[in-house]
Amino acid sequence: MPPLSTYAPEFRIDINGDRLPDALRAAISSIHYQDGLEGADRVEVTFANPNLKWLDNPLLQVDNPFTLAIGYAATGTERVFFGEITGVEPTFPSGGMPTIKVTAQDFLQRLTHGTKDRAFRISIPSIGNFPLPDPAIAALVSGTNLLIPELDPVGAALSTLMTIATYISTPDSAQVPIRRQDGTSDFDFLSGIAKENGWEMFIDHKDQPPQGRRLKFKFLIQDYSPSVTLKWGSSLMEFTPRITTVGDIFGVSARIWVAALKMEFVIVVGWDFDRAAFNLEVYPSLIGDIDDVLGPEAQGRTLSIKPTGFGTSLREILTELLPRLNNRLTGAGSSMGNPQIKAGAVINFEGLGDQFSGLYRITSASHTLDGSGYKTSFEVRKEVWFGSIPLPKGGVPGLRVQGQKVF
Repeated sequence: MPPLSTYAPEFRIDINGDRLPDALRAAISSIHYQDGLEGADRVEVTFANPNLKWLDNPLLQVDNPFTLAIGYAATGTERVFFGEITGVEPTFPSGGMPTIKVTAQDFLQRLTHGTKDRAFRISIPSIGNFPLPDPAIAALVSGTNLLIPELDPVGAALSTLMTIATYISTPDSAQVPIRRQDGTSDFDFLSGIAKENGWEMFIDHKDQPPQGRRLKFKFLIQDYSPSVTLKWGSSLMEFTPRITTVGDIFGVSARIWVAALKMEFVIVVGWDFDRAAFNLEVYPSLIGDIDDVLGPEAQGRTLSIKPTGFGTSLREILTELLPRLNNRLTGAGSSMGNPQIKAGAVINFEGLGDQFSGLYRITSASHTLDGSGYKTSFEVRKEVWFGSIPLPKGGVPGLRVQGQKVF
């Protein structure tokens, strides 16, 4: 039997770069850390405040740098958060112990302050306006918020190539699509760019300088390795999966005019769950409704979009298709506290049968340390490239597309 210290939760909080004093640490009644793929990570610490002892303590003030590490006494702690205190909430109850709840958020929250109006382009004499690639825009906006951008090499290369392809395929430079930030916050603007490129945007909290200021744009499609494996009946305390066909579609289509060929094409992209692969169909000069060509299975289940241009059409199609595919099988569960369970990481489930075992992406994780110990709860999604999602017997294969291929 493992020693009891193996299961003894441990944590460390630093404020203003110094470890929390022992007396103030002893007043902590609970710690809650929320980590997600959308928005800033957040920590809430509740302090018992007998006789208002800690009410005006200079450490418990907004804007103070705040660091959290969690783990176990036997294995040590792991830094999971670096940010700043953004809120202090004391309570003065009519009965019972007064408390102070301190809230800290990572530096991603700074992107939500204010709105801007601007365009991202380079004006070249005798050539015209050239659009800045999305990786350059992400780096520029991050830098103006004192954050260090870290872009995934594969995702950045694909995005840059897409920008160049759009520019080349547009005969009139005045019609080249330019990224514009119209009255939105930097956070909303960058979130939109990340979504279109298949990136996840988050702060890297690893103990490397500059701490808490490295804003990562990660291309998750190439990330398949699980960071933790949980088995039901042992390390996995509970898990509730959910399969839904609400919003299920056959495919996404777009009509594209190619000026160089003076011809319209219809592009249809879907997903074949049987082969775990994308289906790409291209139809030249299609007259009529695309559903009539694809067959009865597609009736009313094909989403049509109007892309901004030929070069960006495939990216815009995938922007609509992938979220629908990846939210078909989701779930929520909990385990004994584990700092390795964090948003964006891959988790492997065992003992849940053929349909629900396997790899999932963690979309949010919540770590709680209180009088009951250390517990982690999480939400996950099964992304399509993690393996086929079996359908019920007699069901129609998810996104099988039939038709004429033109390459």
